[in-house]
Amino acid sequence: MSSEIEWGVASRALPGQSTSGDLNVVKSFPDGVLVAALDGLGHGEEAANAAAVAATTLERHAGEPVMTLVQRCHEALRATRGVAMSIASFNVSRGLVTWLGVGNVEGVLLRRSFTRAVAEAQLLLRAGVVGFQLPLLDVEVVPVYAGDTLIFATDGIRSDFARGLALNYTPQKAAEKILARHARATDDALVLVARYLRDGVRE
Repeated sequence: MSSEIEWGVASRALPGQSTSGDLNVVKSFPDGVLVAALDGLGHGEEAANAAAVAATTLERHAGEPVMTLVQRCHEALRATRGVAMSIASFNVSRGLVTWLGVGNVEGVLLRRSFTRAVAEAQLLLRAGVVGFQLPLLDVEVVPVYAGDTLIFATDGIRSDFARGLALNYTPQKAAEKILARHARATDDALVLVARYLRDGVRE
């Protein structure tokens, strides 16, 4: 586990399937951490294979810019079904996160609070399929502070997943709670929760 973030993940396959097409990546690199949630199109082995190709590509090149990572995945996935993906790269020294979403893996950033969580920033998703048809790519960069929590959820999770979530949960417990409360019965589902642990030195 990185010293910059604490994270947890909860997932399950579509009922009746033995393999999930939803995967996550959490990979440290010098001065940062990459986190991603991947949703292979459809279900079963082919979806899982596509997600695995994307995960391997991201892990090998985790320190590269977010836009470059999406383009690398697009090339690597051309012979597969393709994936929806949302990725975020934490820059620790600057206290920033750069994120990008293609497809329907939702992302929210919850600010540290002593009460209930409120989504302060929501990832702008761009229509497309990585490996098949990329949209015009554009990243967003937002500041992060100690205690802020990033959540990615595949489309097997209902969109109101962050409502009323208590931030005193550990990331693992938060992921499990979201999966239990908001998973759909018609798709694979995955929730990735990453909490930023320390403020960087901003320029």
